[in-house]
Amino acid sequence: MNPQLRRLALDLGPLLIFFAAFKYLGIFGATAAFMAAVLLALAIGYLLEKKISPMPLFTAVLVMIFGGLTLYLKNDIFIKMKPTVLYGFFGAVLLGGLSVNRLFIKYVFAQAFELDETGWKKLTVRWGVFFLALGAVNEVVWRSTNTETWVAFKVWGIIPLIFLFALAQTPLLIKHQHHDAGSGSKAQD
Repeated sequence: MNPQLRRLALDLGPLLIFFAAFKYLGIFGATAAFMAAVLLALAIGYLLEKKISPMPLFTAVLVMIFGGLTLYLKNDIFIKMKPTVLYGFFGAVLLGGLSVNRLFIKYVFAQAFELDETGWKKLTVRWGVFFLALGAVNEVVWRSTNTETWVAFKVWGIIPLIFLFALAQTPLLIKHQHHDAGSGSKAQD
């Protein structure tokens, strides 16, 4: 299996397990299944890649904390808040890093893309703002709807939004591709 598809399966698998478990076990059973699936995905990722990437590790830590609080306190608010904290953290790290000239997004996407510095900065701003907006949307949805609607939104709303947003970045990626000095073409601002 190609590495990008494997990573996608490891990232989305636990979420799909959460959704399926919710149908049969409710929010608390789904939370327990999600926690187990995230740990399993992390272990499989490590066995196959011989490393643990920071984003899946941080996500797993949040799932364990917020999932653990959900189960221990029998209160689903914690698992509903987890995406807000996760997306808020990602947005803050990206934009905060940019403010001190650190392009953290480069660490995530450097193997997939070679962009000029302007492209990396623009991509950082876009993803940073997107993550903050996604966190805000999660807050609105979990606070204004029932648990079933929130779970459906988490799986069938957030995932397509992320894919559509990533796809919408294609023109920026094409415009700011890093070209070899011998190619004679350069990205324009």
